[in-house]
Order: sequence, then structure tokens, then C-alpha cells
Amino acid sequence: MPELSLKCPLCLGDETGLFSTRSDSGLGERRYFGCEECGLVFLDPEKRLNNAEEKKRYDLHRNSPEDAGYVDFLNRLAVPLSERLAAGACGLDFGCGPGPAMSGLMRARGFASEDYDPLYRPDTALLNQCYDFITCTEVAEHLFQPGEVFVLLDRLLKPGGFLGVMTGLLEEEQDFEAWWYAKDPTHVSFYRRRSLEWIAKKHHWQVNYPASNVVFFHKNGIQAV
Repeated sequence: MPELSLKCPLCLGDETGLFSTRSDSGLGERRYFGCEECGLVFLDPEKRLNNAEEKKRYDLHRNSPEDAGYVDFLNRLAVPLSERLAAGACGLDFGCGPGPAMSGLMRARGFASEDYDPLYRPDTALLNQCYDFITCTEVAEHLFQPGEVFVLLDRLLKPGGFLGVMTGLLEEEQDFEAWWYAKDPTHVSFYRRRSLEWIAKKHHWQVNYPASNVVFFHKNGIQAV
């Protein structure tokens, strides 16, 4: 039997193979593939939830800007990002979800920020502008086609701008089958550090890790510290 292989949704490479198989209650068997080129681990497309199933699960999220714990979580990105921005910088929270919070944190620090989400705030006019910074918190792991989305984010980001991403990083020593982050059926793309390095190289960005599971990309600028 030939080795299972699928085209990678990040780098579009063909050098992928079966990475892990897991069975969770109510979800059946799910297969995950790993890419040799960029290191992405991704769910078999046949096992993805449809749009209605995804939204039903997202509607259960209780990520409120009034939740102090959630705000503390977001501040792991918002605080170091604010320290890197020039006065008057304007941004976009890409994938803000049903209860936008990150944009409010940035506005409280003096930076204008818009909210975009394909399900909850689908104002596509916002995708025809360019921004000094883009925040993307707990979004990257949900992307069916991450390669296409990062191309879009590159187009939206001004030269010298920052893209701040929060996602659970798949460390090399992580036991994937036991990893809680992979149990969420809406999580379909998992990034190793070399996946992020691949993204940075493709788009000519600098990459930096200011906190656990927080990634900064700097477009055409000096390496962030």
C-alpha cells in the first residue's frame, strides 16, 4: 500500500505523510499529516467540521473583554506589541470572534484597531486597507488554508508593520496524541517553530517569540527584540 500523502495547506508541498491518528468520543478516527518541507501538522481535510458545525462550537466560547483571566491571556501579546509600535499606529484584529477584546486592549493603549471576522464581523472593506499592525489571536490553528491567509495578511500589513500571532506551538518534544490542544475538533493546523520560520522566510519577515505561544512577525524591518 502506498504511503498516505496530501498536499500541505501551508507550503503546498507534496512531501507529507501520516503523522498521527487519534480517536475521540463523538468524533471518530481523525488522521493528521505532517509536512517535511515546512513542518506543519494538519488534520485530514475529510475530517474537518463544516461551517455550521464550526460556528456552533465557536458560539460556545466565552471570551469576554470583561473576563479578567482572558484579558490577562491577551495581554501576553498586547503589552509587548504596544511597546514596539509608533504613536498613532492603526491596526486590525483579524479573526476577532464573537466577543472582540484585543482591539479594545489596543485602543486603551492609544492605538486604533478595527475588528474583522469571517463569521461574526465579515466587513470585507477592511481587507482593502493596510495596517501598521495586525493581531491574530487563537486563529491560526483554525485555518483550513493557512498559506493563503498568510499571503492575505502580508498584503494587509504595511512595510515595517507587525503581525502578532497567538497559537499553541507544537514543540518537538510534545506528545501529540496526548496534547489537549489537538483535541479541539476546530483546531486543524498546528505549527512547529520551523513552520513559523518558513512563513517568515517566504514573506521576508523577521520572526520573534516574546512570550509562550506568542509570535511576532516584523515586515521588512529590523529584528524585533
